[in-house]
Amino acid sequence: MLYQFNEMQKLALSPVRMAAQIYSQVLKSPFNPISETPQAQTLAAGFDLFSETTQYHGKPAFGLTETKIDMRTVAVTEEILHRKTFCQLKHFKRDTTRKDPKLLIVAPMSGHFSTLLRGTVETMMPNHDVYITDWRDAANVPLYEGEFDLDDYIDYVIDYLNILGPDTHVMAVCQPGVPVLAAIALMSEDNNPNAPLSMTLMGSPIDTRRHPTDPCKLAMNHSIEWFEHTVINHVPLGYPGAFRRVYPGFLQLSGFVSMNFGRHMEAHMKQFDHLVEGDGDSADKHRAFYSEYNAVMDLTAEYYLQTIETVFQKQALAKGEMMYRGERPVRTGLIKKTALMTVEGELDDISGIGQTVAAHDICSNLPDSMKAHYEQKGVGHYGVFNGSKFRSEIAPRISDFILNNEPRNRARITAGSAEAASNVAEKPAVAKPAVKKAPVKKPVAKKAAPSKTLNGAKPTAQKTAAKPSRAKTPTAKASSVKVTADTSTPQKATPAKAASVSATVKSAKAPVARKSRAAAKPATRTQRKPAKKV
Repeated sequence: MLYQFNEMQKLALSPVRMAAQIYSQVLKSPFNPISETPQAQTLAAGFDLFSETTQYHGKPAFGLTETKIDMRTVAVTEEILHRKTFCQLKHFKRDTTRKDPKLLIVAPMSGHFSTLLRGTVETMMPNHDVYITDWRDAANVPLYEGEFDLDDYIDYVIDYLNILGPDTHVMAVCQPGVPVLAAIALMSEDNNPNAPLSMTLMGSPIDTRRHPTDPCKLAMNHSIEWFEHTVINHVPLGYPGAFRRVYPGFLQLSGFVSMNFGRHMEAHMKQFDHLVEGDGDSADKHRAFYSEYNAVMDLTAEYYLQTIETVFQKQALAKGEMMYRGERPVRTGLIKKTALMTVEGELDDISGIGQTVAAHDICSNLPDSMKAHYEQKGVGHYGVFNGSKFRSEIAPRISDFILNNEPRNRARITAGSAEAASNVAEKPAVAKPAVKKAPVKKPVAKKAAPSKTLNGAKPTAQKTAAKPSRAKTPTAKASSVKVTADTSTPQKATPAKAASVSATVKSAKAPVARKSRAAAKPATRTQRKPAKKV
């Protein structure tokens, strides 16, 4: 009956709204002599505000016709890549030959249309080839076309990833975080080659036990039967989906407004002031925001109830208890090749701090190098995926994360890490032999010294000559003397020369001379021959 009452209210307000629009136009008309008076401007502003707040808003258009790539304007064309019963895969085709990473944005199915992410799409288009899930209003889906639940949502995500093929990246905004994570876990378990390279979860209720917000507490404090009897309604006649059981979008909208009622009232009062003052630019911005914000869609009852139970009441995915189709466990620990990034807002009053980052804990087999988390200060739930801070702070980080996980960059980073590790392992092994080889000449020269009976030199003279040799490191000199002695003609050697050679060689003697006796023998024999002839 609640749905029917809402429809009767819309019909009853239609003539009043039309009258308000007419009166506003009359009061603002330049042909009206009192149009410039404060009283006329105030009345016109009141009629405009009443008309806007009671206006029924259908599904808006994305209206994205261009973007900027490399400092030049590029045309954008919206095309439907694939259609399913409750969703269509939309592609924002850019008129460029540049090959940017493919990005599938999974829009929330939580009451608003996918156009709520218009700013998200617009921000990501310059650096990515963007696709989005464009969900269909359940009130417009005929009953004979079947049902749609959380498991069907998971199937849709898997089907779209298979259509886009390998090397795709996924961004899940808010509620889709759970089904997207479940879909990737199932694809990873099946070794599906189309599993995405990365997933970015933004303000998602992965584990609602962490800092539960008002919506989380509402779901935890009421039974599933309470939700079924309180908020589930049948689509009335006049819609293609008549008699379908749904969770009406206007109930979701009233819930969002009641959470921040004071803020919305303040925004409408500012709108009234702008209208009185004739500030058209500010009034248009307010009008554009609320025409988007007030455009809502119905959700199928089976999807809504299953989400409430699985995500908010049982926290099944976070506990490792989630079942796909009631028979297959969803094991997020099997995700090993899809990088994970989580984004949270400091002031998020729908998905509290810590609920999204919980995904890192359940993706236990992902290395830390494939994980990232970012918390944006000073933004609420809407600011996580839209607004100035999203454009300047959040979106660039997501783009960098996606680019780093492209196949060519991931391979380069992996190769660089392996090479660095290899260099660290090899450096000590190379350095040790180099230190040992440096003094090779020193022991050879020292061991070339003959025995102390050579030429009958006295031990005292030997010791005296050895002292300066240690201080001046005479290895090179001893070596050169030895070469001269070896290559000289023995027949022409004189006693004086032999004595000087003997004394010089003796001066190179050192304590470490036992290891290469074989190297010393030729020098000794060569020196002994001229001694015999003398």
